[in-house]
Amino acid sequence: MTRSIVRVLLDSPLPQLDRLFDYAVPAEFVEDAQPGVRVRVPLRSAGRMIDAYVVEVDIEEDDSRALSEIDTVVSAAPVLPPSLASLARRVADRSAGRASDVLRLVIPKRQVRVEKAWLAAGSLQASAPVDVAPQAQGRAVAVLGEYEGLADALRARSRIAVEAIPRVNEAGDPEWAELLAAAASATLSDGASAILVVPDYRDIERVMAALSGLVPEDTIVRLDAKQSGPLRYRAFLRTLEDAPCIVVGNRSAVYAPVTAGLVALWDDGDNLLAEPLAPYVHPRDVALLRQEREGSALMFAGHTRTTDVERLIATGWVQPITATRRVLPRVILDPPQEIDQRGQRLPSRAFLAAREATAEGPVLVQVARPGFAPTLVCGQCRVPARCRACGGPLGARHRGAAPVCGWCARTAHAWTCTSCGSDKVRLAASGTERTADELGRAFPGVRVIVADGNHPVESVADRPSLVVATRGAEPPAVGGYRAVVLLDGARMLQAPELRIGESCLRWWSNAAALAAPGAPIHLVGVDGPVAKALATWNHGAYARTELAARAPLHMPPTARVAQIDGTVAGVQRALEAVAEVGLPADAVLGPIPREDEPELQRALLRFDYAAGTRVVAALRAAVIAEATGRRRGRGRTSRTTLSVRLDITEPDL
Repeated sequence: MTRSIVRVLLDSPLPQLDRLFDYAVPAEFVEDAQPGVRVRVPLRSAGRMIDAYVVEVDIEEDDSRALSEIDTVVSAAPVLPPSLASLARRVADRSAGRASDVLRLVIPKRQVRVEKAWLAAGSLQASAPVDVAPQAQGRAVAVLGEYEGLADALRARSRIAVEAIPRVNEAGDPEWAELLAAAASATLSDGASAILVVPDYRDIERVMAALSGLVPEDTIVRLDAKQSGPLRYRAFLRTLEDAPCIVVGNRSAVYAPVTAGLVALWDDGDNLLAEPLAPYVHPRDVALLRQEREGSALMFAGHTRTTDVERLIATGWVQPITATRRVLPRVILDPPQEIDQRGQRLPSRAFLAAREATAEGPVLVQVARPGFAPTLVCGQCRVPARCRACGGPLGARHRGAAPVCGWCARTAHAWTCTSCGSDKVRLAASGTERTADELGRAFPGVRVIVADGNHPVESVADRPSLVVATRGAEPPAVGGYRAVVLLDGARMLQAPELRIGESCLRWWSNAAALAAPGAPIHLVGVDGPVAKALATWNHGAYARTELAARAPLHMPPTARVAQIDGTVAGVQRALEAVAEVGLPADAVLGPIPREDEPELQRALLRFDYAAGTRVVAALRAAVIAEATGRRRGRGRTSRTTLSVRLDITEPDL
C-alpha cells in the first residue's frame, strides 16, 4: 500500500534538528499539505508539538515504516517556495548555521487576516506584463548611459561593481538612488523582478522617491523592519506572486522569494548591513550565492569600494564599471601641520572657506561623536576618566555639567582620578553639541543645526546655515552643501579596527557626495594613504593596497575567519575536528579566555576559500556532536554549548 508523506524543516534552534524529517500525511490533510505551507508536527523526543515548513511532498510505496503523522496544516499559504528553501539551505551550509534561523529572518510572523484576504484574492496567479511608460524608459536609459557598459551588463545578467557618481540632484539628494532605480526599471521592463538592498530606512525612502513616477506604484514592494506586522506580511506575500516587482528593503530583503533579474546592494561596507542575528551572514554573501544559483544580474554600487568587492574583482568574478565621464569632488587636504594653534580644530583655510560658503547656503561639518564632550580625561595626568560603578567612559552633557557615565548613565559626583588623585577633569573630545556651540560663537548670526542619532534631521533648506553632523547622519541639503568640512579624521583613524581605513574613506566620501558641484571639501588633520585616496578619488587603488597588506597575515577578506566559542573541552574538540582537514600550522589563533566570561574560551580559525566546504562541514559536525553529547550528560555543568560564527569581518585579536 502507498501513503503520502512530507519532508519538513523544523523551526528549532537545536543544531541536531537542522535537517529534513519524514512525516505521514493523514487523509484529511492530503490536499492542503503542499510544499511551502506551515504545519505542526509532533516531536517524539520532546513530547510536544513544533512548527515546521513542508519542503517536499512524496508518495511512499511501502507503508511499513513507522512514521508520526503531522498534527495540522496551519495555513494553505505556500510561504516557503522551493527557491527560498534552497537558498536558505545553501546559506546555512556555508555559515555552519541552521536553515531555520535563516528563514526566521525572511518569513514574517503570520497575520491571519492579511493571509486570508490574500488567498481569497487569488494572488498566486500571474498578472499582466508590466508596462513602463516611454518617458520613464528614456529617463532610465539616460541614467544608465552615464556609466560605460552598464546597460549591456544588466541585460547580460553580469556581476558588476559600479562606482557611483558623487553628485546631488536639484533637491539635494545623492543621485545614487536614481542609479538603483534606473537599473531596477530596466530589469522590470524585461519582465523580471529586481531586489534593491540598502543600509537604513532613510536610504529606502530615497530609493522609493526615485522609483516614484518611474514604474507603476503597485510594482514597488517595501520590506522594512520598521513596518508594522500586517504591512510587512502583506509585502512578503506580494513577493510570492508571479508578477514581477521591485523589492526595496534593508539587509533581509536580499532573501525576497521573487524571480530576480537583478540583485543590487548599495554601500555594502556599511555596518548596518552586517547581520546581527544567527547565522550572521552578510547580504553580500547571500547575493553571491543567489546569483550563482539563479543567474541574475548582481550589482555592488557605492561611492567607495570595499576590500571584499575588490577581492572579487581581482579574481575576475566581478567586473568594475565606472562613469563614462568621471565627476571628481573638489577635495582639499588640510594636513596636521596646517593647524595653526594647539587645540584648534578648524584651520584658517577651512574656516575661511566655511565663512564664504555660509553667505550662499548651508555648510556641512562632520564630526566623530555625538553629544557635548563624549570623553573626559584627568585634568592633571590625562588618564581617561572612568566610572567607578561599571568602568565606562565619563563624558559631559553640557558645559560645566557633572561627569556622566556613557554606559550606565550614573553621575560621577566627587570623582577623583585613580592614578594621581586629582579631582579635575578635562575635555578630551568634542561632540556635535560642543562643536555647534563653538561654531555658533565663531559664526554669529548663522543658524547652527545639529544632526546625530539623538537629533535626526531629514533635510536642510537652501539658506545660510551650519550643519554639524556625525558620520552617517548627514542630511541632504537642497541644492547641495556649499562647502563640506571633515573634522576629527585623525581621531577616527585611531580606532583599533582592521577596516578603519576603508570605513573612514567611506564616511568621508559619502559626505563629499552631498556637496554642490564645485564646492570645496576640506579634510582636516589627516595625511597618508587614506587622505590621498579621497583627494584623488581613487578608491580602487586604496582597496588593492589594503588587500596586499592583509594577505601575508591571512586577514579577511583575503581569507575566511571562523570564531569558535565554548568551554575549554568543547573548543579543543572543535579544533581537533578541523585539524583533520589539513590546514596550515598557523591557521589557529588561540584559544584564549574570553574577557567577558573567563571560564569560556575563544579561538580564531583562518582558512582559504577553497577549503571552506571541508572546514565548515567539520565545524558543523563539531557543534552537533557537542550539543548531543551535552544532552547525554557530558558537560552538564557547562553554561553554554559550542558556537561557531563564520566570516568575521573584524576579528577580535
